Amino acid sequence: MSSERDLRQRAAARARLEREMAARQEAARRKRLMQARIGAGVAAVVVLGAVIWIIAAAGGEEEPVASPSPTPSECEWINEYADQPSESPLPEGVEDVGTPPTDVPRSGYRIFTFETNLGVIKVESDLSKTPCTAASIAHLAEQDFYDDTTCHRLVPDIFALQCGDPSGTGRGGATYRFADENLPLDRLPAYKAGDVAMANTGMPGSNGSQFFFIWDASQLQGNYSLWGRVIEGLDIVKEVGEAGHDNAFEAEAGGGHPNKEIRIIDVTVSEVMDTPAEVATSAPATPEPTTTSAAS
Repeated sequence: MSSERDLRQRAAARARLEREMAARQEAARRKRLMQARIGAGVAAVVVLGAVIWIIAAAGGEEEPVASPSPTPSECEWINEYADQPSESPLPEGVEDVGTPPTDVPRSGYRIFTFETNLGVIKVESDLSKTPCTAASIAHLAEQDFYDDTTCHRLVPDIFALQCGDPSGTGRGGATYRFADENLPLDRLPAYKAGDVAMANTGMPGSNGSQFFFIWDASQLQGNYSLWGRVIEGLDIVKEVGEAGHDNAFEAEAGGGHPNKEIRIIDVTVSEVMDTPAEVATSAPATPEPTTTSAAS
């Protein structure tokens, strides 16, 4: 027969195992929650796809973890509604404004000036890293796509302010999608204060019209095309971020509408410049170029 001591030891072992299993289950639950926090695509609240940004536990010193994504050798604009009967209406919030050109500048810099109700935000894009993304943002700006739109989503956990949906619901966008560029997989944190990246559906090559500003070092994984850097007006983004949100998206993808409304009035695009612009003293310095390779 087992001694009373053996029984106590077995009971203690079972209790330890149960605690360990509960801890693992809780960790898995938290990981699932962390993996469903943001994005932009075509399908539910942040729908434009099921828009999801993935939060990773970054932390620690910066260190390479992978190579940056290659830049596509040619821009391809995929119309997701090309096979839809012409008489069929587009989903609510989706607008057909044509597509950008396929032959786009692949060197130099462009400045995108966002005139907002709170002031001017200027974003500089390095065309050697994100020629297609910059061409798409420029095309949408020229079509007045972003005019009179709000930045509809704020996610303080990852210091992100999401914009670029004319419907203001997270479901809106243009009819086309395009490939990823300049994924910052080679640095931690992947996104720093002043970075501007494309939101997506959580799938490769699902960039649309929505993008997000980062106002502090974020715990996002580098799965979102990093196309620009705020060179003026980062204080405006921080001001909106610090004002909090209304939790409107908390149950589905995280965050909510900003408590302090920021509305894009107009977007203008500069000519291509040979050298980067000077950075306003209130904004962080433009990041050093990263190495990319042309797609085969």
